[in-house]
Amino acid sequence: MNQKHKFKGRLEVVCGSMFSGKTEELIRRIKKVELAGKKYKVFRPKVDSRSPDDKIISHAKNEISATIISNAEEILENCEGLDVVGIDEAQFFEQSLVKICNRLANDGFRVIVAGLDMDYMGNPFGPMPNLMACAEEVKKVHAICVETGNSAGYSFRKENNKNLVLIGENKEYEPLSREIFIKKMNKRER
Repeated sequence: MNQKHKFKGRLEVVCGSMFSGKTEELIRRIKKVELAGKKYKVFRPKVDSRSPDDKIISHAKNEISATIISNAEEILENCEGLDVVGIDEAQFFEQSLVKICNRLANDGFRVIVAGLDMDYMGNPFGPMPNLMACAEEVKKVHAICVETGNSAGYSFRKENNKNLVLIGENKEYEPLSREIFIKKMNKRER
């Protein structure tokens, strides 16, 4: 592990609903790291099949190179010589991601994590709540509600599929405000 920056590490979390700009913010931060001449690598989970194998692409079509991994432990195997570790779609990783991110930050890495803070039912999603609790910085970004134009913090799944993980885009999900999300969820439960 990289010990040269001991105690200068930090954990940053970017969270929010679908279509809120999480990946865009991760890419923006990584591009600044690149401009500063720092060594970095961005990881994304294999389960997220929306982008080509070697990159992440935001809804605004900005992109950056990425490494696909099957589990969070692979991050530790691929970070030698780096200054910064980026992780996209963190909600899809197992809980061990929290321990791994803390270990990296403790060893001097700047760790930037992006992911959904809530699942399609409005519940905290995967390791994200614990990552937010451990982070030095948490930035919650919001989409625009497709029905009201107000701030949207919820990812509403249009079909009534009960699987926790359903990879999709705007055909499967829409960003909603709390008010509209609750109305639609109540209607679905009837």
